[in-house]
Amino acid sequence: MSKPATMRLDRFLSETTPLTRSLAKRALKSGEVLLNGKLVKQSATQIDPDEDAVMWGDETLALVGMRYIMLHKPLEVECSARRGLYTRAIDLLDVPKVERLQPVGRLDVDTTGLLLMTDDGQWLHRITSPKRRCDKVYRATLADPLEGEAATWAIARMAEGLWLEDDDTPTQPATLRMLGPREAELAITEGRYHQVKRMFGALGNRVTALHRESIGPLALDDSLAPGEWRELSAEEIALF
Repeated sequence: MSKPATMRLDRFLSETTPLTRSLAKRALKSGEVLLNGKLVKQSATQIDPDEDAVMWGDETLALVGMRYIMLHKPLEVECSARRGLYTRAIDLLDVPKVERLQPVGRLDVDTTGLLLMTDDGQWLHRITSPKRRCDKVYRATLADPLEGEAATWAIARMAEGLWLEDDDTPTQPATLRMLGPREAELAITEGRYHQVKRMFGALGNRVTALHRESIGPLALDDSLAPGEWRELSAEEIALF
């Protein structure tokens, strides 16, 4: 994130703390903020985030740059920003201003695996844009065995594209590989609602467990247990 040369002090506080803009102004008026070691109460004071030292209480503040995070999403965790019945993915992350992070393609509550999160909108768009056709690989556990001629037929149907109920166009060609009678690996380039489950449903089967293994060239770090996360390396960020 490019940092502005100067910015208002109340905005800086709202960017670097849990305070809203109005609460930041209140904190300033209450004498809670030091600028370069001196008490300052004026909200409109202009500061240079790179040069000036701002303290709120005993905490030295700094602007948060762009974050790129890999999370091993566990079951019963949702990708929504709103609080609901389930733990949110952002609740698993211990980072400043976590509410700014957006999932790079959502996973259902009952789907596990690789979830990327970022506050870099351009990077997110490069991955999720339909024009990019970035492969997403899932491992699916099926209710009914799929083998022999039935598996050959399913592989061909997935490669052709399937018509799903309530959709106006068929799915893009997908690559199905059977790992066992009830274990399948499916690579898709889209992100339609419940797409993997609906695709197997269109073939007369049902997905009982679903796990996302990779997005494009980036695979889930197998050292991450469900619920664990890490920041991406510069090399991983540059993959997209």
